[in-house]
Amino acid sequence: MNYYAVQVQTGNEEKIIDKAKKILQDRLDKQNFLFPKKSLKIRKSGLFKQELKPIFPGYFFIQVENIDTELYNTLKSIHGFYRFLKNNQEITPLTGKDLSILQHFLKFGQNISASQVYFDENDRICVVEGPLKGLEGLIIKVDKRKKRAKIKMDFANDSILIDLGFELIKGLE
Repeated sequence: MNYYAVQVQTGNEEKIIDKAKKILQDRLDKQNFLFPKKSLKIRKSGLFKQELKPIFPGYFFIQVENIDTELYNTLKSIHGFYRFLKNNQEITPLTGKDLSILQHFLKFGQNISASQVYFDENDRICVVEGPLKGLEGLIIKVDKRKKRAKIKMDFANDSILIDLGFELIKGLE
């Protein structure tokens, strides 16, 4: 099975997936729609609450053998659909680094939780487990108060920033 990236209107990813599933309900076993999200602690009015936010805002992924005419036309007809990647004339599955980035996040499930970290004697972040593990070299900023790490990675020929949450297991808070 291949993974294809679909660019859509940001904020409407789940609505578009739901519409596509409804239209294509007789062939749901042929493709799998993926919309990975991260769990973040959001502080509003002094109170913390957990919220699910997209890892890749404006994108979702389809796991399918090939993008056939029915799937293409269905998605193209839904309001908010922009394009397949690379483009609608050259629909190509994710490969190389792009595929490994997606698979890295998908191995933690569609809704990923915070990573378990601690800070060493030099105040460097050390990831014990979670989605940040293996991405330590891509961390460009750590916010201890918000318990977030910002990573910079290349995806789909573009440089993107992703905020991921972490839980402190030992060290400074």
